[in-house]
Amino acid sequence: MATLSPYIAFKGQAREALEFYQSALGGELSIMSYSDLGEAMPAPPGAEDLVMHGQLTLEDGLVLMASDTPEGVDYEPPTSGVTVAMSGSADELDRLRGAFDALSQGGRPGVPLEKALWGDYFGQFTDKYGVSWMFDIGDEAGV
Repeated sequence: MATLSPYIAFKGQAREALEFYQSALGGELSIMSYSDLGEAMPAPPGAEDLVMHGQLTLEDGLVLMASDTPEGVDYEPPTSGVTVAMSGSADELDRLRGAFDALSQGGRPGVPLEKALWGDYFGQFTDKYGVSWMFDIGDEAGV
């Protein structure tokens, strides 16, 4: 089975962001730093403690990945026209509302999570790491 997962690039904040996302969403977090690769692939100078690859896997199989961009490598901020969209059915409203509230803490408000014209609950915000999020919760979520 193929999967499609957001992969967010950070500039030195990947570990902190992934730990924040885990606190809001739960799941299992695995992080590999550049220094974990050892002699097989020496870390770029100054990048030893940066995240080479991090992955948060939620209980329902959803996956969010992230890494840090070392100095000397082109970097694009996380929200260059891309939004992490999370959707679910109406019976997940409480869980997803909790995730919306937790992830938006310290971020920039957008659209409050409220009943939308099409009948779902919809909301948007930019989190404290500059990542844009969108939630759609209802019987037609994700359509």
